[in-house]
Amino acid sequence: MSTQIGIPRRLLLVGASAAFVLTWSSGFIIAKVGTDTAPVLTVLVWRYLVVAAILAVGMLAIRLRARAIWPAWRDIRPHLTIGLFAQVGYVLPIYLAVAAGVSAGTTALIDAVQPLLVATLVGPLLGLRVRALQWLGLVLGAIGVVLIVAADASATTSGSPTPAYLLPLVSLASLVTATFLERRTTARLGIFATLTTHAAVALVAVTVMAALSGALVPPATSGFWLSTVLIAVFPTLIAYALYWYLLRRLGITALNALLYLVAPTTAVAGTLLFGDPFTPATLVGLVLGAGAIAPARRRPERIGGESRDTPSSVRETTARREKLRL
Repeated sequence: MSTQIGIPRRLLLVGASAAFVLTWSSGFIIAKVGTDTAPVLTVLVWRYLVVAAILAVGMLAIRLRARAIWPAWRDIRPHLTIGLFAQVGYVLPIYLAVAAGVSAGTTALIDAVQPLLVATLVGPLLGLRVRALQWLGLVLGAIGVVLIVAADASATTSGSPTPAYLLPLVSLASLVTATFLERRTTARLGIFATLTTHAAVALVAVTVMAALSGALVPPATSGFWLSTVLIAVFPTLIAYALYWYLLRRLGITALNALLYLVAPTTAVAGTLLFGDPFTPATLVGLVLGAGAIAPARRRPERIGGESRDTPSSVRETTARREKLRL
């Protein structure tokens, strides 16, 4: 019986992981298209307006069909800060970098340094012991990313990267911060409530910035609206839902190992769609990144005996409430 139950769950996690890589990668690609049609803040305001509308309809439908529990304000409050880092702090620098001429592939590749940063901080902040095989996987992936970034940056900027290449570093630092804040808080929300809270705080933040800069009015072009809807559905709703879902099911190290696959996926897509360079160094980087996944996926063990990276009190609370929470 346990085997029969375990196989579908494993397949579900594999499918969710693959969907996460593809949808997260799509954010870099669609950002390139979107920022060609309108200013960055205009794209983001209408992106989050579309997201908010979809989530509002979904929340109403869930409320009408099930006796879902509305999250208490004490549970929502910590996620406002997490949402600022996970959405505004992460997304805005990515879009600014792409709009400044950094290729979608290079942006994703710089962003892929995040797993090594997470592994470095995971012990001191969460009390986790990272195994030697995990370090091996993370280091292999980092080497692969460095090779690809170096080749791509050299080909696109003639060996002289601009300050815009620093923006993805700000982005990855923001997502690392959001990830650790989410792991450390005991205020747990369901996936739907997490998305709604993060989208709401992001919408308020980018709307204020767009209003101050005079970038609220959208262009009347079909390309803008098509890219806006695609941005709202794939890299926002689907990718972020999968991010928080996999974070809770696989843990930080395994999830961030998957981000190594986002980088080569985006690099290949950038080559096919935008003519970004694909060199022998790029190929070596892809191989190293793929080889990093298996050892890095193993769970870190908690110092003191726990083998999972979610505090036991949080796991018990989540198990009791996950089915009824929005």
